[in-house]
Amino acid sequence: MSARSDHRDALRALDPSDVPAFLTAHSGLPGSRGNLELLAAFGDVASDGLVLSLVGSDDEYHASCAAAALGRLVAEHAEDDALLPLLQAQAADPRWRVREGAAMGLQRLGDADAPRLRTVVAAWAADPNPLVQRAAVAGICEPRLLRDPATAAAALDACRVTTGLLSARPAIARRDPDLRTLRQALGYCWSVAVAGDPVAGLPAFAALDEAADPDVRWIVRENRKKARLARLLET
Repeated sequence: MSARSDHRDALRALDPSDVPAFLTAHSGLPGSRGNLELLAAFGDVASDGLVLSLVGSDDEYHASCAAAALGRLVAEHAEDDALLPLLQAQAADPRWRVREGAAMGLQRLGDADAPRLRTVVAAWAADPNPLVQRAAVAGICEPRLLRDPATAAAALDACRVTTGLLSARPAIARRDPDLRTLRQALGYCWSVAVAGDPVAGLPAFAALDEAADPDVRWIVRENRKKARLARLLET
């Protein structure tokens, strides 16, 4: 039995009204790392109503669990036009754990409906909000999703688009914390995307070497440090 499976069993046994207290008690917070196995288990088994009741909660861990679980609801209720904008709002939350939950929510959507994930990521990558752009690249640049060639190609496209939008910003705007958050994500997402599709990815990444933009050059340096990319560059 895995920790995630154990958490699923525990959550199923609880009355919904008792779940928030259970999440708090087993969150691993305060601390350096939240309980991601519990977060995943909540996304697996929580009812729609419970998920929606915790979206945007003042409790950051509760809100991050709900954001991640929203991806399942988006996949299961494609006819509900309110769910995807709700997930997008979590991607722009000022709290980093909630934003990370939103990226995990996109990955849940990708597990269930890869074509829809690709459509969402293409739209979010072009969004004017850099935090939404960050969710797009962080969500799709997940190795398990990139086993699908079409999704691997979409990940490269998302990296190209968001990098281009970042480099088009005026220098003074680059100090904005949200743009720094996007840059940080691009500092590792390129390596994941290239590893997912090396034939197309290596030339796309090599093209970044020609950039004079300091943030693009930083992105290149950071990705070169990742073992997954360093191995490909050595071949």
